[in-house]
Amino acid sequence: MIELHNDRLVFSFPEAYPAAKLSIDFQRTLRIPDDGKTYPLPPGLGRFPVKHVDDFADKVPGDWREHGGVMLPMFQSEAMWLLLHGDYDPERGVAYPFAIKVAAGKIDAVTGNSWSNGLHRSPQDYMISPGQPWLDGFCVEKGTIRQFVAMPLGAGYTAEEQITGKAEHGGLQIAVYPMKRDAYERRFPIRPRHFVRTRSLDAYMSPESRPLLLGEAAMGLAPGGRMKQEIYADPFRFDDWDHLTSSRCFVHIANSLTWRAITGAAPPSMPPTAKQYSQAGLPWFDYYDESAAALPGSGVLSKLKSVFGMGKEKGEEPLPENEPCEPAASVLLKPKKSKHQVREGSF
Repeated sequence: MIELHNDRLVFSFPEAYPAAKLSIDFQRTLRIPDDGKTYPLPPGLGRFPVKHVDDFADKVPGDWREHGGVMLPMFQSEAMWLLLHGDYDPERGVAYPFAIKVAAGKIDAVTGNSWSNGLHRSPQDYMISPGQPWLDGFCVEKGTIRQFVAMPLGAGYTAEEQITGKAEHGGLQIAVYPMKRDAYERRFPIRPRHFVRTRSLDAYMSPESRPLLLGEAAMGLAPGGRMKQEIYADPFRFDDWDHLTSSRCFVHIANSLTWRAITGAAPPSMPPTAKQYSQAGLPWFDYYDESAAALPGSGVLSKLKSVFGMGKEKGEEPLPENEPCEPAASVLLKPKKSKHQVREGSF
């Protein structure tokens, strides 16, 4: 079951285990410069507003009604990252494990392959939570992603259009698979009652690990600036995952004008540029988990042209706020030791 609570997607699998619950936040953030440099992690600027597509069925495009799911607004001057957070199970001292597939325009953000149902190990086309605290973009090489930035479908910039030659799907596609109950109970036995429960290094990520600083119809996601981020290898056996149980959600992206026309509500205010943020002396972040192995990155995704690079070829200027900046010293983050339901629709 998928529900929408306070702009957060919540995936629940009570039939698998009572504590099998995962939430995904869509965080607004700075659009880092697309200038060839590799930047640290920018902050969260609060959640995007997220609405049920079905609540506006008479105003959204027909293919949005077909896919169901949810929708959110994005400016071209901002970027997105996904915060992954499982509910803590105090009996076993961990958060229930999930395998999570994320695609943009049905292009897998980890492998660059076209969407296919199910999990695949070679190459690994999913992430693990707990373990992967967030995803900021396309995994182009080991330790490096290109930021998720919004571009209009049909302009040729999105990963989907660069790889398939079509502007067909746009948005984000997410599928979540729980661990099998017997594998979970075997790997994470119930703790003795006298045990002082802590949130272990490799089993639980706090949603506060990365500080959040509150504050055309269809769009797709294109590769933006380079950022330091590792996508971690699955440490479990492949048959630990319940391959027959999953939920999936289509996340549609609207530009600010379309969002207002559909919902009648104004989108969030435009964020500062990376240069403005850095000049204010505000922090950037680095994340490192020495206990986890990183995936090598995708050869397909590494060949994508960035928005700035493609704009230069086209003689266009899609990024008017693309000024380089000098981030202050980064704050190092490490894993901490310890009527809402969304209709899935067709895919």
